[in-house]
Amino acid sequence: MNKKRKPLELYVHIPFCIRKCAYCDFVSGPGTKAMQKEYEEALLAEIDAAEETAESEVISVFFGGGTPSAVDAGMLARVMEKLRSKYVFSEDAEITLEANPGTLDAEKLKCYRKSGFNRISIGCQSVHDEELKRLGRIHTFAEFQESFVLARDAGFANINVDLMSGLPEQSEEKWEESLRTIAELSPEHISAYSLIVEPGTPFAEQKLDLPDEDTEREMYARTAEILAEYGFFQYEISNYAKKDRNCRHNEGYWQRKDYLGLGLGAASLVGRERFTNTSDMSEYLENSGNLEKIRTDRETLTREDEMGEFMFLGLRMTKGVSKKDFQEYFGTSIEKIYGEVLEKYKKQGLLLEEDGRICLSRAGIHVSNAVMADFLL
Repeated sequence: MNKKRKPLELYVHIPFCIRKCAYCDFVSGPGTKAMQKEYEEALLAEIDAAEETAESEVISVFFGGGTPSAVDAGMLARVMEKLRSKYVFSEDAEITLEANPGTLDAEKLKCYRKSGFNRISIGCQSVHDEELKRLGRIHTFAEFQESFVLARDAGFANINVDLMSGLPEQSEEKWEESLRTIAELSPEHISAYSLIVEPGTPFAEQKLDLPDEDTEREMYARTAEILAEYGFFQYEISNYAKKDRNCRHNEGYWQRKDYLGLGLGAASLVGRERFTNTSDMSEYLENSGNLEKIRTDRETLTREDEMGEFMFLGLRMTKGVSKKDFQEYFGTSIEKIYGEVLEKYKKQGLLLEEDGRICLSRAGIHVSNAVMADFLL
């Protein structure tokens, strides 16, 4: 009898981009063709060295960055080929590529489809050119529209579009216009993030005229209302999808499925082990074939850590966490561990419980970080 294989997700980091955006704090930056070639070789060496997980089945692959579409499409094809030779893929594995307008053309998209990519995530961020310029994006809205049409023509039947609210000088009207314009294009998925000014980014050095808290809250509330009109269901704090189009990679992360991160600075959770690859490029290039040398921040999670993560990550999803799953996984009831915290937030109207699931209320979502932090034991 065939033993059911354990689901595994793969994340592949491509750290190159044309130009770093003003708000970006990811491990990324421009790179020469020679450096990209060197990085490809290092990445293939890491995949060769990675654990053979014969009992696993890859259910999703996510190429993130940086801007994976900024590098030669052949590089991504060779990495995909190597992954397929190494791992067992499920028949319907979701294989996503992050891309930016201004870096896509028909030839590249044809190559991606041939390599097995069946989902593309296009970073639009705004439909207003002055907002895009303010963010330091390299593209115009017209270039985004062109990229979207090219992706559809290439056969991508599963497209995500990234949008960003809470931008400098952004009004509620402008945000609503961005949402409606993109929703009318009818992608399968929309990720609507709120700008976070991270330390060390150009934005952190500037005096920004950002929307106040009430405006931000109103923008957030309107996002779900507007997108619902177009058939998008909110399944996570910042993510909205058409029926059956939730992003499998993201869901796996919030449900704490095993995922292996490959490439510079990539993070992993395998069993109870968490680790992150080095963010030092020269160190990665030199040692990628030797996992002991590139994996840092190794941590074996305690039962308490796992419980905290189960709650912290699970509550990001609108369906929340299952009491039954908690009981099965930890052999104890959720009330026994978190009774006081649950009662506190239920009384405040920030948590709801129905059909054996606990989730954040609409009011709870607005203060989600504070609520979720209370579950870390």
